[in-house]
Amino acid sequence: MEEVIIIGTGCAGYTAAIYTGRANLTPIMLSGTQPGGQLTTTTEVENFPGHPDGIMGPELMMRMQTQAEKFGARIAYEMVEKVTKMDDGSFHVKTSSNEYHSKTVIIATGAAPRHLGLPNEQKLIGRGLTSCATCDGAFYPDVPVAVIGGGDSACEEAGFLTRFASKVYLIHRRDELRASKIMAERALANPKIQPVWNSGVSEYLTDEKGEMRAIKLKNLVDGTESEIEVKCVFVAIGHVPNSGFLGDLVDLDENGYILQTPGRTSTKTPGLFAAGDVADHYYRQAITAAGQGCAAALEAERYLTDLEGH
Repeated sequence: MEEVIIIGTGCAGYTAAIYTGRANLTPIMLSGTQPGGQLTTTTEVENFPGHPDGIMGPELMMRMQTQAEKFGARIAYEMVEKVTKMDDGSFHVKTSSNEYHSKTVIIATGAAPRHLGLPNEQKLIGRGLTSCATCDGAFYPDVPVAVIGGGDSACEEAGFLTRFASKVYLIHRRDELRASKIMAERALANPKIQPVWNSGVSEYLTDEKGEMRAIKLKNLVDGTESEIEVKCVFVAIGHVPNSGFLGDLVDLDENGYILQTPGRTSTKTPGLFAAGDVADHYYRQAITAAGQGCAAALEAERYLTDLEGH
């Protein structure tokens, strides 16, 4: 019987492992299909405290892994298929190749950004294609960029990018934004933001280095095609939280994010905690995920102390 199982190995998961490891709980981490989480797909990270010169995303995650393992965390490169609450209050965790039992579980599985599904999309992530303006906007000063989407997130990303980019093309499939009125008005009033209506991206065009050079657009009304030169495309069409395997152990919001106890990381199931982007649709930053990982670890430790007290 494990004391703590942590599902996910991003910033939230590794931070939870560091804290539970230092508490001598010898956590086991189940990595899923993307060890290290979304930061392994990014290039330079400039906004994580303690790295004034920036750090490459994969290196940051390797350092977190090394630190977690230093304090006794174990990592199994397995995909969790199902979590079940047992009659004795413990958890049964089934992976693709093993079964585990634990007194507590921390869910740190993150959320995957929605993409368009274009042919060379995966190769361009981190090379002119991203889903986080806060993370990557500063890398594109005084050059044109594009935002794909028409909701509040797209308008917010576009507005943020105007601090850096020379122009922000806001590409939307319809002829009006679906964002809230105030967000839409703010975006359309910004002289740096140029809306491109009734259009979808049909192809990403790259330069000789394999980095983003331009996008090919198709007008969804008359079928005409055009090209816009941009150095980066920010996809803002939503995220998909990796929460579907939990069944009725957790309550979800309308978008699939895990609902936590207000101000806490606990869920409706005692002993089950959630941290990072699987529960946070608002901030979605590495540092806030790490903070939640810390909080979940502390809550799990106190939950185990209370169990022993009984």
